[in-house]
Amino acid sequence: MQIVITVNPTTFQKMSTYYASSEKLPAGASFRQHKSDVIVTGYTKSHKVMFQGQRAQSEAAKWSPKAASQEEAAGLPKGFAGWSVVGSDEVGVGSYFGPLTVAAVYVDSNHVQKVTALGVKDSKTLSDPEIIKLAHRVMKICPYHIVNLDPDVYNDRIKHYNQAQLKALCHNLALGKVLEKIAPKKPRAILIDQFEPAQTYFHHLAGQHKIVSDHVYFRVKGEQAHVAVAAASVIARYYSLTRMDALSEQAGMTLPIGAGHVVDEIAAKLLRRGQNLGHFAKLHFANTQKAKQLARK
Repeated sequence: MQIVITVNPTTFQKMSTYYASSEKLPAGASFRQHKSDVIVTGYTKSHKVMFQGQRAQSEAAKWSPKAASQEEAAGLPKGFAGWSVVGSDEVGVGSYFGPLTVAAVYVDSNHVQKVTALGVKDSKTLSDPEIIKLAHRVMKICPYHIVNLDPDVYNDRIKHYNQAQLKALCHNLALGKVLEKIAPKKPRAILIDQFEPAQTYFHHLAGQHKIVSDHVYFRVKGEQAHVAVAAASVIARYYSLTRMDALSEQAGMTLPIGAGHVVDEIAAKLLRRGQNLGHFAKLHFANTQKAKQLARK
């Protein structure tokens, strides 16, 4: 795959530093670098930058929002949307209260149209009632697995891993469990909703007993490339909602999603009541210190 973007002089200079290398440059080029699965070349006069390879789109998206929204599926074969695929996605990453939840779903090629016809799409575009109804329907049709880290567990794990590592570990576990459930059947591909470069993702998994690595693809906005990722998004959101409801009941108040000021206020109330904040929230967020300051007032 090949993507070409045009950037302003300031960005071009930053890219020239970022992709600096000692290799021989093509005629008219200011920089050229071979990275894992992508070659990046910048041309001096035009300020055009060419990305070539499997990760061309995701690499270009670092510098151009337009590249991230291109319809062409980066590195995905023709007809991919109709393949038998295990897709995975996560929710709760940016929310102070509640769990980190990852789901993986297998959508057989015979069920692609049926699942699509249900109206399955990115969970962020759906209301909570829609998510609940869709999740129940998808779970009756498709094999799936959920990996959920409630705050108590999350706060313990984050002492040993950063958040990107935790996500990678959860995706790998969820995908592996789905593959076990459908064995001896095998999907034609696996698609992970991309949150970091493939090389970094697999680096996080180094040393794991089982690493799902065969026929694995990564795609920013993966739900647009295959309904399996959209289905995973819906199921992950559904399960996260059930956990948020349970935690809210335990807290004696509704726990909001997100990480804004209203979150700080609710966290401060929990602290004033003497409740264990780590049971409800991801403590490494900056909201924790803000809540403690509010609680002292």
